[in-house]
Amino acid sequence: MISLKNIYKYYDSKFQRTFVLKDIDLEISEGEFVTIMGPSGAGKSTLLNIIGMLDEPSEGEYYFLDQPAHKLNEKKKVEFHRNFVGFIFQAFHLIDEMTVYENIETPLIYKGVKSKERQGLVADMLDRFNMVAKKDLFPAQLSGGQQQLVGIARAIVGKPKLLLADEPTGNLHSDQGKQIMELLSQLNSEGITIIQVTHNEEFAKYSRRIIRLTDGLISSDNISN
Repeated sequence: MISLKNIYKYYDSKFQRTFVLKDIDLEISEGEFVTIMGPSGAGKSTLLNIIGMLDEPSEGEYYFLDQPAHKLNEKKKVEFHRNFVGFIFQAFHLIDEMTVYENIETPLIYKGVKSKERQGLVADMLDRFNMVAKKDLFPAQLSGGQQQLVGIARAIVGKPKLLLADEPTGNLHSDQGKQIMELLSQLNSEGITIIQVTHNEEFAKYSRRIIRLTDGLISSDNISN
């Protein structure tokens, strides 16, 4: 599903080149649950952003569903985002002026899903996450854990093949974090490929494979128990 070949990411200033990622070779199959770990500045979020086509490598090739992502134009990337990729962020990134219902519905509007079908899909999500009673509330009226549930509902309502989660539990207390991880685990068992970035060793164990980055290089890639 995902194939990265000799991926480099660097920034050039007048006198030097600063490397963020160096010579990354990585294969991720459909249906995997992968965690990317490493110290701050190791390149974790950059790698996730390249996989999610939010950023481009400086060098190397990236194939997503057999398509050369490193050659796709902006329009094609937007199409891929709409149809295949869901994002969950540490800071939730909900739209403050929209209700829970409207936040979840937004990706479906972008996808051009008809009104009646949208209603059904959003209702399913509200039901699944026990948020029917909160559908008319705004993000500011929700706890952090509830906001992240809305973020996940929004990310999966369009039935993506790939879910990218950047520190999805970073702003939550441990019980809420555990709830989110159990939910991701369940989504993975339903067939969604998940790649998460986390600092939390405990939460990394929910995945089946842990990739560690050090100074922009893959230092280990292990199947977890």
